[in-house]
Amino acid sequence: METLWVSGAKGPIEVKALGSGPVILCVHGWPELWYSWRHQMHYFADRGYRVAAMNVRGYGGSAHPVAIEDYSLEALSDDIRAVAEALSDDAIVLFGHDWGAPQVYTAALRFPDRIRAVAGLSVPFMTPSEASSLDLWEALYPDRFFYQSYFQTPGKVEAELSIDIRLALRKIYYALSGEAPLNEWLKPKPKDAGLLVDLQDPSPFPAWMTDEDLQVYIDAFETSGFIGPINRYRAQVFDAQALPEIKGARMQQPLVFVGGSRDPVRNFLPGVDLYEQAGAHSDHFFGATLLAGAGHWVQQEQPQETNEALAKFLDHIDRG
Repeated sequence: METLWVSGAKGPIEVKALGSGPVILCVHGWPELWYSWRHQMHYFADRGYRVAAMNVRGYGGSAHPVAIEDYSLEALSDDIRAVAEALSDDAIVLFGHDWGAPQVYTAALRFPDRIRAVAGLSVPFMTPSEASSLDLWEALYPDRFFYQSYFQTPGKVEAELSIDIRLALRKIYYALSGEAPLNEWLKPKPKDAGLLVDLQDPSPFPAWMTDEDLQVYIDAFETSGFIGPINRYRAQVFDAQALPEIKGARMQQPLVFVGGSRDPVRNFLPGVDLYEQAGAHSDHFFGATLLAGAGHWVQQEQPQETNEALAKFLDHIDRG
């Protein structure tokens, strides 16, 4: 496993890379690391790809600016472009999970000559609009807790998570996983409740994340904290204002979606299954794979099934 350092607009970007061949760049979400892609890196390196996974700005060894605007999709997709250009002269494939999915979608829309295909995990592609998602959450959850609204007060959730990082990560990873009670992450509680209130700490923890795996994340967040990762949620207001050139744009590159059947993201909009129309805004949609029993962390919870779905997609686009 190589460690590469790429110059980004706000400082270094830490990238792990494995294998040789056509490049796949993997982009993680919250609260994760490059390590979330460990199963995919080995699998696709063995299949003849050079697989890289970056620590997104604000995570791990990458730069940690503190301004909220430094975590907009525009800023983060600039980092993806910098890494893509450092890895290959040719167009590359992007895998994105959770917040990593909107980042790779934005990069594909902005830099079509650099990105030849896209896989989104757990968050489907939707055409960018001028509407703020923060306004949407306030309208949908006016009188009850919703985590993205809670995150808007600077320092509040950062302090809550930092009291006991191990416990916080265990609760978050479990609540969004397929082993938790369905929609544990969305359980009703008062609007002013804390994020971790009423979330279960399972014993034992599900087998897909070992104590050694969990310690990788704990060590990283104990070092870097949560300011940058949480600022991504606050930066959504800048997303609505920026990049008018991609507002209303459809995805032109080949696109595939992989999600878990028990992922609470499906139910963020009450009464609507967000996964039902995963290809509605794509001109070259390869299809959606819904992994039975998986939650939000599909590439860690069910790595074999995730890898097989992604491999089928790559085989399709590589055949032209």
